[in-house]
Amino acid sequence: MNIDLDTGKLVVFLGGLLFFLGIETLAPKRSWPESRLKRFLFHIGIAALNTVLIRLLIYVPLLLWIVFVEQQGWGLSRWLGLTGWLELAMSLVVLDLFDYFWHRANHRVTFLWRFHKAHHADTAMDVTTALRFHPGELIISALAKALWIVIWGPTAIAWFLFEAMVSLCAQFHHSNIDFPDRIERVISAMIVTPRFHASHHAVDRRYGDSNFSTIFSLWDNLFHSYQPPENDDSANRTENALGLPEARDQAFLPGAWLAEPFKSSNLILKNGNIDTSE
Repeated sequence: MNIDLDTGKLVVFLGGLLFFLGIETLAPKRSWPESRLKRFLFHIGIAALNTVLIRLLIYVPLLLWIVFVEQQGWGLSRWLGLTGWLELAMSLVVLDLFDYFWHRANHRVTFLWRFHKAHHADTAMDVTTALRFHPGELIISALAKALWIVIWGPTAIAWFLFEAMVSLCAQFHHSNIDFPDRIERVISAMIVTPRFHASHHAVDRRYGDSNFSTIFSLWDNLFHSYQPPENDDSANRTENALGLPEARDQAFLPGAWLAEPFKSSNLILKNGNIDTSE
C-alpha cells in the first residue's frame, strides 16, 4: 500500500489540534484560569522538544522493531493469521487495551507517576493539555510499546493507525468542550469524551485516580476503574478543581516542570490517595 504513514499521522495531529482549538474557542465548557496564549506557547514548546527527542531517540528504532517483528512472524496477530481490515481493527482494540493498563500503571507505580504527574500538573484542561507530557515519560513508554509490539505483532500500518487514533482521541478528550447529557451518555458509552476524561484530571483523587481509557471507554467499566462525575459537575466546574493540589504556581515554569520527576520530595499516589511522605 503506497501511503506515507508518517505524513498521514502529522496531518491527523495538526488537523485535530486546529479543529478542537477552534471548537473550544467558540463554545468552551469552562473558563480558563490563565492566559490561553501562555498555555498555548508553553505546551507548543513542550511538543517541539518532545518531537525532536522522539525523532532522535525513538522513531527510527521503534519503526525498525515493528518491521523486524513483522518479518519474523512474531506476535499473537501473526499466529492467529489476521490480515487486512480485521488485523487493523483487532490491533486498534488490543493496543488500546495495552494502553489502558499502561496508563493505569502510570498512576499506581511511584517511579512512573513521577513522570506522568507532569501531565496532570496542568491547572486547567484544553486541547493543548494533550501535548503536555514529560520527555522522560515518552522515552519510558517507548520501551513499553516495544513490548506491546512483540506480544501482539501489529503491521506497520496498524501501528500508525493506533498512534494516529491515540493522538486524535487525546486531543478530543482533553479539549474544553462538552455535549448535552443525552448525547454524552451515548458517546461516552463507546469512546472517551471530554467529560469522561475531565474527571481523570480532577484534584479530588476519587475522580483523578480513575477513568484511564484512551480511545474506547469500555475498559474502565470492564476493569472497575470508572468513576462518573458528580451530578453537579463539581469535578469540572470549580476554578481549582483540575490538576494537582500542590505547586500550582509552578505549573508553567519550564525548569520546574522538567525537574519535577527528579525532586527528592515528590507527591505520589498510594491506594488512590495523595501521599507526600516520600
